[in-house]
Amino acid sequence: MKIDFNSTVKGSLLENFYPRGWDMEKIDACVDHAPDEISERQPFWNEDFQVASCKSVEEFNVKFGHEIALEIKSAKDRGQKLALILPVGPMGMYEWVVYFLKQWNVSCDHLYCFNMDEWADADGNTLESTNPASFQYAMEHAFYNPLGELTVPVDQRNFATSDNLPTYPDKIKKLKEEGARLVTVYGIGRMCHIAFWEPQFADEFATDEEWKQQCYRKGAKLHPLTIEQNAITSFKSRTTLVSCTANTIGPGLFLQSDRMIGGADGALSRGMQWQGMSLWMTLRYGPTRFVTSSYVPTLPGTLLYLEELAGPLVAECN
Repeated sequence: MKIDFNSTVKGSLLENFYPRGWDMEKIDACVDHAPDEISERQPFWNEDFQVASCKSVEEFNVKFGHEIALEIKSAKDRGQKLALILPVGPMGMYEWVVYFLKQWNVSCDHLYCFNMDEWADADGNTLESTNPASFQYAMEHAFYNPLGELTVPVDQRNFATSDNLPTYPDKIKKLKEEGARLVTVYGIGRMCHIAFWEPQFADEFATDEEWKQQCYRKGAKLHPLTIEQNAITSFKSRTTLVSCTANTIGPGLFLQSDRMIGGADGALSRGMQWQGMSLWMTLRYGPTRFVTSSYVPTLPGTLLYLEELAGPLVAECN
């Protein structure tokens, strides 16, 4: 006997938990494949979009870091400004970005960085930059400070504070008018978000086109599974330390990208993981505002992932 999710969810606490636009049968079809099928190209993939597997977190971090560092070096070699939208999660690649840039002696004075999100209260007020939980603190200690004299100029670093986040669209527009290349670096959330742009936001818009115009949100209300994901990955399971709201960029910015470089490394221990379904949905669901990351394959880019996330996603007691 197979227990059907859709029949059991009715009347349960999960009935109104998942986004209205999620088709659970379609999701199940997305993930019900053999691991070696994950790279099979889909009709909606951009011709310059590709996936790349990694056997270990160490390999993942090196390859991810190399992808980012090469973008920075290539822009420098061309004499071109580069705008980077950057995440705090994954984080392991920044050590290798720094390593490669130092090995190549590449100064980052041509680089303009935009942190994609930040913990905030409902009004958009963010943590102090000296707070170890803040994304600004994380970026300074993982990326900017270790670069030393090669680092990004302070006035070219942007953080998603209440005052600065609304300036992102005009700053990025100006940079693109000056010939800059825009690259978004990202991870995929448990709820298939990019940055903290959650799938339930889709209900607020009549069409995907309207949704695509949204550049940012202050004090965005996070989905419960996003909160729990961060409790597990960043707060040692301590849910009470996780904010239920955050500032975030939206699709109006990351969909302008000339290229997107992504990573899925959400494996835990003893065979447990949290990101396999999100990865398969990103690659197979097809573009819709109800699955934010579903637009990733429609743009040029590379998505790196840990092999074990490909599955098979079947029952296994751990």
